[in-house]
Amino acid sequence: MGITVWERRDVSVASPGPPSAADAGDWERLAEEVRSCTRCPLHAGRTQAVFGVGPRTAAWCFVGEAPGAEEDRRGEPFVGRAGQLLDSMLRALALDRREVFIANVLKCRPPGNRDPEPSEVASCLPFLRAQIAAVRPRILVALGRFAAQSLLATDQPLARLRGRVHDYEGIPVVVTYHPAYLLRRPADKAAAWADLKRAREVADHE
Repeated sequence: MGITVWERRDVSVASPGPPSAADAGDWERLAEEVRSCTRCPLHAGRTQAVFGVGPRTAAWCFVGEAPGAEEDRRGEPFVGRAGQLLDSMLRALALDRREVFIANVLKCRPPGNRDPEPSEVASCLPFLRAQIAAVRPRILVALGRFAAQSLLATDQPLARLRGRVHDYEGIPVVVTYHPAYLLRRPADKAAAWADLKRAREVADHE
């Protein structure tokens, strides 16, 4: 594995079993709540809310910060340059985007891609918590400081949160850099790869 180029591997995608009708109904109701949410002022400026993507039987869940302009336009998380890098990170783990669940703490784009406000996080976090409770993945990967701090209810800096395994409701959490940060600081890809390998080791033993 090079430190500046994520290795590509061919993977086969497992087909998860169909959820029960009751579960499917609950999931759709949650998605509709997100799509119609007016809990905070961010709803006024969105094109659409970004619920998240991936199967509800996913073993891996990746959590980012908030939608950007392209995500707001397309209604899907991590679809710009950062999303392309995330896809490469997944391939390096022998994962495919279609078999993991990907969501953000915020479901609506903050204006100008500014940092989320605490009140916005407080309004939106129940949605993410409900998603995680429904998916119940084997491993959570927090991408960046805001995702990590929100999931772990802490104000510790990213540097102190990386390098160890945390716990969220009985699910192990590994913290790493956000792909957008890695685009700005490619020298830190080696450290991110170490985080991802740690996540792989944890997931394989769950």
